[in-house]
Amino acid sequence: MSREPFPNPFKPGAGHAPPYLAGRENETNEFRKLLKQTVILENLVLTGLRGVGKTVLLDTFKPIAIQNGWRWTSTDLSESASISEESISTRLLTDLAVLVTGVVISKKAAVGTGFTATTQFINYGADYSILRRVYESTPGLVSDKLKRVLEFVWELLKPEGGKGIILAYDEAQNLSDQAAKDQYPLSILLDVFQSIQKKEIPFMLVLTGLPTLFPKLVEARTFSERMFHVLTLTKLNKEASAQAIQKPIKDSKCPVTFSDSTVDGIITLSNGYPYFIQFICRELFDVFIQKIAAGETEPTASWDAIIRKLDGDFFSGRWSRATDRQRELLRVISELDTCDDEFTVQEIVDKSKTLSTKSFSSSHVNQMLLKLAEAGLVYKNRFGKYSFAVPLLGKFIKRQQE
Repeated sequence: MSREPFPNPFKPGAGHAPPYLAGRENETNEFRKLLKQTVILENLVLTGLRGVGKTVLLDTFKPIAIQNGWRWTSTDLSESASISEESISTRLLTDLAVLVTGVVISKKAAVGTGFTATTQFINYGADYSILRRVYESTPGLVSDKLKRVLEFVWELLKPEGGKGIILAYDEAQNLSDQAAKDQYPLSILLDVFQSIQKKEIPFMLVLTGLPTLFPKLVEARTFSERMFHVLTLTKLNKEASAQAIQKPIKDSKCPVTFSDSTVDGIITLSNGYPYFIQFICRELFDVFIQKIAAGETEPTASWDAIIRKLDGDFFSGRWSRATDRQRELLRVISELDTCDDEFTVQEIVDKSKTLSTKSFSSSHVNQMLLKLAEAGLVYKNRFGKYSFAVPLLGKFIKRQQE
C-alpha cells in the first residue's frame, strides 16, 4: 500500500503565513507598546520591500490586539480607494460596519395619536445603512461627515467595553491625493484620525506598505511625522534565517533534514529575505523528498536549477515591464557598489560613462527612474536617493547579463 507523500511545510506565496515566523520579536514588542496607549499619540506604519513579510506580520498583530481588548478591522487598500474622497469614505464605512453590525440601538418613538399616544423605545440593529445615514445627514465637508461617523461608532461600542478600535490597511502605498482632480482622500484620512485622536477617542491606524508609503504620508500632511511610529522590516539575520529554515522541519517531524552546509547555502542565496527562504526551502524539500523515496540517503539538489526557477517565478514578470533602454539603465545601476542599498542620479550618470553602453544624462536618468518607479522596480526615498523596490534585483540583472 503506497503512503501519502509528506506535505511540504514551506509556503512562499504572497502573504501566506510561514510555518514559523522568525526574527520579528522586536517589531511585535513595539506593537504591544502601542496597544498600551490610552490616548492615541502614535499610529503605526509597517514598511519594507516586497518579500520581507509585512502582510504576514500584520496578520499576526490582529490576535494580539484582540487579546489586549482592541477591536480590529482590516483590508487591502486597492488603487480604487484613491480615486476620490467618496471612495475612501465608502471604504471606511464598509470596514466600520463590520464592527457595529448586530449592535442594538434603542430609539424613542411616539406610538399612536392624540390622547392615546405613548412614547416607547424601539430597538433595531446597526449596520452599513445606519452608518451611511449618519454620514449623509451630517452637514459639512467629507471630513466632517467621517468624523461624525467615527464618533457615532464609538458611542455604540464604548458601552460594550474594550480599549479602542484599530483600522489596519495593507498595500497602503496605493493611497494618494489626486490634486489634478481636486480629490484628497489621503489627506482626509489623516485629518479625520488626527481630529478624532485629539478628542481622545481611541481609534488607531495601522498602515502597511512599500517604502514609498511614509514619504507619501508626510507629503500629504507634515504632521504625519509625529503621528506615526514607523517600523521598517528588513532581511533576517543569520540566526533568524536558520530558525526559519530548520524549525518547520523539526516541528513537523518530516523525513527531510537539511545539513549545516545546505542551511548556509540557503541563507547565502536568499540573503535573509523571508520570501526567498520559503521559496528555496520549498524547492529543496520537493527534490529531497523524491530522492529519499527513491532510496538516496544523502540527497542533493542543483542550486542553479533553483535560481533559474526563482528568476522565472519572481523576477521575470517585473523585468518584463521595463523597456530595452530602461533595462540598460538598470544594468548600469546593478554595477554600482551600492545597488542593493541606495544610489543617486549622479552616481548612475558617472557609472554609465565607464561602461560599454550609451551614457545617460541627468535629465534622462530622472525621467527613466520616474517610469521605473511607476513599474514598481525602484522607489525614491525622502533623502533624494533611489533604491530597488525588489530585493536582490541587482543580482538578477547581473545574471541576465551573464
